[in-house]
Amino acid sequence: MIALIDYGAGNVGSVLKAVQYLGYPAQPIDRAELLNDAEKIILPGQGHFGAMMKALEERRLLDLLRTKLAAGVPYLGICLGLQTLYAGSDEAPEICGLGLLAGRVRRFEAVAKVPQVGWNQIQMLRETGLFQGVREGSFVYYCHSYYGPVTEETVAVTEYGETYAAAVEKGNVWAVQFHPEKSAEVGLKVLKNFLES
Repeated sequence: MIALIDYGAGNVGSVLKAVQYLGYPAQPIDRAELLNDAEKIILPGQGHFGAMMKALEERRLLDLLRTKLAAGVPYLGICLGLQTLYAGSDEAPEICGLGLLAGRVRRFEAVAKVPQVGWNQIQMLRETGLFQGVREGSFVYYCHSYYGPVTEETVAVTEYGETYAAAVEKGNVWAVQFHPEKSAEVGLKVLKNFLES
C-alpha cells in the first residue's frame, strides 16, 4: 500500500489524483495504525512547519514515521515533506525536525517577493533515480517561503535569491521542494520514478 500522510493541511487530494492517474493504488492515512502496512510513504506537506510537526505528533505518526524510514521504507517528501527532514526550521525555532539532514530551514531574505510562487528551473548536481528521464533545466512548480540548505544529500538545486535544495536523496529517502503534482509532465515523471523505485 502507498500511504499518503494526511495531517489535516497537506496537499493530499492533488497528490492522490496524480498517483492514481499513473495507475497506482494509494490511500490517505491520518492514524498511526494505518501506516503499519505502508510499502511506500508520501508526505505532501503544506502550510506551517510547526503546525505540521505538531499535527503529526498528535496523530502519533511522527515516531512511527521515524521507525519506517529507519527500516528502509521508501519515502517521498513534498515541499514541507522535504523541510521536515532537516534538524529544524526558523519558521518554528522551538520544534525539531526529523534530523536526517544537517542544517536548518531558512526564510527567503534576498528577494523582493516572498513566497516564491510559480515555475522555476532545477539544476542537477548528480545522477539520481528521482530524475531519471528528466532534462537538465526543466521547469517545476514552487510555492514556498522557506528553503532547505544544500547538503551532501542534495541532488538538485534551484536559484531564487539563494541557491537551495530542490531535491534530496538519502538511501530510501527522497524529497523535493517543488510540487510534482502541479509540475505537468516533469512532475508526473518524478512521481513515477518514485513509485517504480
